[in-house]
Amino acid sequence: MLSHYPHTLNCKGRLISLETPKIMGILNVTPDSFYDGGRYQKPGEILRQTEKMLMEGATFIDVGAYSSRPGAAHVPEQEEETRILPIVELLLTEFPEALLSIDTFRSSIARSCVSSGAALINDISAGMQDPQMMKVVGELGVPYIMMHMRGTPQTMSGLTDYEDLIKEIVYYFSEKIAQGRAAGINDMVLDPGFGFAKNLEQNYQLLKNLNLLKILEYPLLIGLSRKSMIYKLLEQSPEEALNGTTALHMYGLLKGANILRVHDVKEAMECVRLHTQLSQ
Repeated sequence: MLSHYPHTLNCKGRLISLETPKIMGILNVTPDSFYDGGRYQKPGEILRQTEKMLMEGATFIDVGAYSSRPGAAHVPEQEEETRILPIVELLLTEFPEALLSIDTFRSSIARSCVSSGAALINDISAGMQDPQMMKVVGELGVPYIMMHMRGTPQTMSGLTDYEDLIKEIVYYFSEKIAQGRAAGINDMVLDPGFGFAKNLEQNYQLLKNLNLLKILEYPLLIGLSRKSMIYKLLEQSPEEALNGTTALHMYGLLKGANILRVHDVKEAMECVRLHTQLSQ
C-alpha cells in the first residue's frame, strides 16, 4: 500500500473515506446513452431510480446530460444546462444528503451545478475541452474526477494508436495532476477511461495493469458497467452484460479500484462487501 492511503474526499464538508471502495450510481438524463438513454426523463422516474440507487448503497450519484458514448451527438451548452440544472435541484430537494457528481466537461455547467448543491465534478476530458475547467473547480473547492481520453466522443474511436498504453496514461495523469494542483484542486480522482480511445484488447490490457496506476498515489475510479468491452466479447447486448460487469468489477477491486461507476448498484455493492471480507 502506498504511503498516504486511505484516501478521503471532502464532499461539501463531509469526509468520505475510500478505505472501503465506494459506489457511484449512474443517472443519465440523456436521450441517447448507450444503455439507459431516454429511460429517466420524467421527475417521477428520476426520483425513483435515484432513491433505488441510494437505498442499495451508492455513495455518489453521477448525473449526466451529455452522452459520451462513441459517436454521440454534440449537445449545445444551453441545452445541457437546461437538462441538468432542474434535475440537480429536484434531487437535492428530495434527497438533501445525496452527493451528486456532475458528468460534464464544461466549466459553466460545473459552476451552476455546484452553486445548486452538487458535490463533485466528473470531467471526461480532464480539462482538455474547456481550458477554464480546472481553474473553476479549484475556485469551487470540490473534488475533481478526471478521465483519460483522446479527442472527443465523436472522434475517439479512431485514436487508439499507442506506443505504450500504460506509460502514456501515467504520463498523461502526471501532467493533469500537476495542472490540477496549480489550479488549487485539493481532491483529485483518476479514471483511466475504459472504452475511450481504446480498443477491446487495450481495455483488457489496461484493466490487467490497473494496479500500476497506483504509482500516481491518487484514488482510482473505474467505469466498466455494461460497456462494449464486455458485451462484444461475450456476444451480448448491453442489457445482458450485468454478469460480465460484475465479474470485472471484482477484478477491478482486486487491482486497486477505489470507486466503481455503475448502472447496477446492488450487484456492485455485493462485490465490495465480498472484496472487503477477502481483504481482511
